Amino acid sequence: MSFPKFKPSAISLAVLVLSCSLAQAQVQVQAQPAAPAADPAAIQTMPTVNVNVSADATASGLPAEYPGGQVARGGRLGVLGNVDQMNAPFSSTVYTQTLMQDQQTRSIADVLQNDPTVRVARGFGNYQELYMIRGFPVNSDDLAYNGLYGLLPRQFVATELLERVEVLRGANTFINGATPGGGGIGGAINLVPKRAPNDPLTQVTAGVDSGGQAYLATDLARRFGPDNSTGIRVNLVRRSGDTAIDNEERQLSVASVGLDHRGRDFRLSADVGFQEHKLDQSRPSLLLAPGIAVPGAPDASSNFSQPWVYSNERDTFGTVRGEFDLAPDVTAWAAAGARRGSENNSLANTTATSAAGDTSTYRFDNARRDTVTTGEVGIRGKLRTGDVGHALSATASTFTLKSRNAYAISDFAGFASNIYSPVSVAAPAADFFVGGVLSDPLLTQKSELSSIALVDTLSFAQDRLLLTVGARRQTIKEKGYDYTSGAETANYDKSAVTPVAGVVFKPMQNLSLYANYIESLTKGPVAGGTALNAGEVFAPYRSKQKEIGAKYDAGTYGMNLALFTTSQPMGVLNGSNIFGIDGEQRNRGAEFTVYGAPVRGLRLLGGLTLLDAKQRRTASGANDGKDVIGTPDLQANLSAEWDVPGVRGLSLSGRVLHTASQYADAANTQKVPSWRRVDAGVRYVTSLGKQALTLRGQVENLTNRDYWASAGGYPGSGYLVLGAPRTLTVSATLDF
Repeated sequence: MSFPKFKPSAISLAVLVLSCSLAQAQVQVQAQPAAPAADPAAIQTMPTVNVNVSADATASGLPAEYPGGQVARGGRLGVLGNVDQMNAPFSSTVYTQTLMQDQQTRSIADVLQNDPTVRVARGFGNYQELYMIRGFPVNSDDLAYNGLYGLLPRQFVATELLERVEVLRGANTFINGATPGGGGIGGAINLVPKRAPNDPLTQVTAGVDSGGQAYLATDLARRFGPDNSTGIRVNLVRRSGDTAIDNEERQLSVASVGLDHRGRDFRLSADVGFQEHKLDQSRPSLLLAPGIAVPGAPDASSNFSQPWVYSNERDTFGTVRGEFDLAPDVTAWAAAGARRGSENNSLANTTATSAAGDTSTYRFDNARRDTVTTGEVGIRGKLRTGDVGHALSATASTFTLKSRNAYAISDFAGFASNIYSPVSVAAPAADFFVGGVLSDPLLTQKSELSSIALVDTLSFAQDRLLLTVGARRQTIKEKGYDYTSGAETANYDKSAVTPVAGVVFKPMQNLSLYANYIESLTKGPVAGGTALNAGEVFAPYRSKQKEIGAKYDAGTYGMNLALFTTSQPMGVLNGSNIFGIDGEQRNRGAEFTVYGAPVRGLRLLGGLTLLDAKQRRTASGANDGKDVIGTPDLQANLSAEWDVPGVRGLSLSGRVLHTASQYADAANTQKVPSWRRVDAGVRYVTSLGKQALTLRGQVENLTNRDYWASAGGYPGSGYLVLGAPRTLTVSATLDF
């Protein structure tokens, strides 16, 4: 596995200059008269290392869990590091391993079902998980793993790999850098790998789902050496069998190792992981022919796929990270990561041609091979100038993706079927439209992202007022190559600077008022072949966000409120047949979240989102003022977990999710009905001999409702995804 090399440049020079400045400031600010000579015996005594492990190798460890254990008090904010949410001028929620284990989550999508600001969709034409945050898509290409992009499997990420799932809402290019998949407008998701806790861990979980899918997982952790300074954690997972959807089969194999070492003035960590995910006859998304009414949702357990459909994904990935204390309040860090991934699919792309559920389907085969290398270096320090505190940070990052692709498509005329009474057919020949060789795809895409960021958080009035200002210079380079010949077909190379300004004011210790202005940056388009300016390359899109909010911490429960507006430029072909960045999508909304344990034995998690996502300045004004595809105006979640009085170890849980109606087309003629889902669960903690035993049961979609769970996800496309049927999951966890 190879890791990226940083080239000498203005980026590394800026980091070096800040390093020297911070170190010099520390000497000046903290200079004290010489202390008396120390006792020789004391010199021989090393201080005890406090093992408070953190995946990003910080001295303080992970932010503490909030009462109830389902969320944490803070999380990673890119260049800013771990920040307590009461000190952050942004909206975020960090979900813990406790929640993931108690809810028996399988993937990131399961975790984010708890978030009222997020709805889960799917990638265009495949089974990739996709997350709509504030009405903008964040696909799994844009997930960060311990702060680095592009390292995790593209389609599905197993939660057994993770300690926490950190959700940051809103534009975030300054915080994390531009994303490789073009997201980062509505939010960001960082996944935190597991580390060995202070106490030895030997845990085995076995379970089964509706349909007969079996599950076995092992979680092992130990600490070694003086003061337990070195840790190792190993996770092994296997899922296999049918799902609750007719004829659908899933296989998952996961293995990961997490290492960490804590020295007196440095911390090191490393992760290596492997995941293989196989789907057979999985149910596809449903495209809609123009002008038809949306068909009613078929039976949630039914399957309108084909027997020859499959999707196989295999990934190996790793990261290393180190943090070094240069002075009492100055720390430098470096991180690197790499991934090799392969995907092979044979998909049934299905389009509804009538409201009666008639369909036309064609076969689409594709192969993909990815190689990713990425890394960052940085320095962070604190100092004071008079009564003003400063928390200064600088970072430089790099990302490279080399992707090899090939495809083969059958006749687009396809074959007929119906979603209510599907017909199985033999696989049609995929020879109508071919690009490359599936068994040996050529290089078709090379993406390079690089950036430098500088930020200062100033603190006034005994830290009651915090002001964050900074900027990131981002460069986006991308080359495209012909699928068959390998010849270069496109070359994109643009740079831009995105600023950030945020303020937090604490009128009381448990109340924070905040505001921010921040931008996101995504690759600009190239004018298409039908435009008079075909081939013109446009600068990166700047999406601009303004937000105000309040956070209240009552000690055992918390509440957050945010009001935001985000504008994203859109490409438009005008009446003169000239393509330009003249359109706009504007998303405005309000979010409310609640979490914690307001009374003993009761844990709450939920909230709601009000969203107004409109198209503006569209081509010839045809869709001005109409809703953006796949953006419901109301999303609400509420989950509760209750410890039953008088029955030690018994807990009951329930969750309600509501999503308002949404549109599957830009003209707002294809309306998808609202839906509501109820989940329920039970957990019982007891003992088997001297070992702790936890029994869990969870039912998703308790009422077995048939509904379209999402519309769209890929910009400008309004495909539908059918919600899962009633699904029972039971498991037993034994701690040795």
